[in-house]
Amino acid sequence: MSVLSVRNLTKSFGGVVALNDVSFDVAAGELLALIGPNGAGKSTAFNAINGQLPPDQGSVTFDGREIVGLPPRRIWRLGVGRTFQITATFPSMTVIENVQMALISHHHRLRALLPVAGQLYRDEAHALLTLVGMDDQAERPCGFLAYGDLKRVELAVALANDPKLLLMDEPTAGMAPKERIDLMQLTAGIVAERNMAVLFTEHDMDVVFAHANGIIVLNRGMLVAEGLPDEVRADEDVKAIYLGTGAVYDTSAEKGPAAEGQGVA
Repeated sequence: MSVLSVRNLTKSFGGVVALNDVSFDVAAGELLALIGPNGAGKSTAFNAINGQLPPDQGSVTFDGREIVGLPPRRIWRLGVGRTFQITATFPSMTVIENVQMALISHHHRLRALLPVAGQLYRDEAHALLTLVGMDDQAERPCGFLAYGDLKRVELAVALANDPKLLLMDEPTAGMAPKERIDLMQLTAGIVAERNMAVLFTEHDMDVVFAHANGIIVLNRGMLVAEGLPDEVRADEDVKAIYLGTGAVYDTSAEKGPAAEGQGVA
């Protein structure tokens, strides 16, 4: 059974169709990459799944439950973690305090008095920081961390609700090549250990083909290819989109390029 099932997801902004009848599944233990050029609809898909954006039509089922219409905080409490393209930590708080805040929310203790909050769930926070290789910096303010380390802290925060599904929006954006490899290897190890499902977007194709179990490709809101990495790499439409052959996918056609001599959006 799929952890996440997306069916016929559609979203328009005025006359622009950002998502057009998109369907896919993510299974437990799977790292599924959602790729496509800028404007393909990747962020719209993420925001519709996460409850930040209501779709015009379609279904999003998580762990057998329909979640369309639920606010992000409810979806998070059900077991969906998320990291963002731009890190969303509190810079004036220490590394461990950032993780503690996520744990306090997960345990429904948001009304705890501030003097007490600093003592809550410290052992759990240390365990998560150890998992992502950041426990030695637990007492440092996040505002003083290197960007790659912030990404690791954000991953620990995303794991605080023990998610069954992790949404990662360009997890390696802004990182050095070695940091990208390390973060994705770390994520793959956590996925295997916890049998989580992961859906991630990424522009670095080396990261995608090295770590994804499966790939789905969006272009102009439509799902144009899906399959194993080698299958997607060999797909002619994907080559046209990413390698600049001059062909643009025709959203009115079932398959194939629509026009020659036009740029790819």
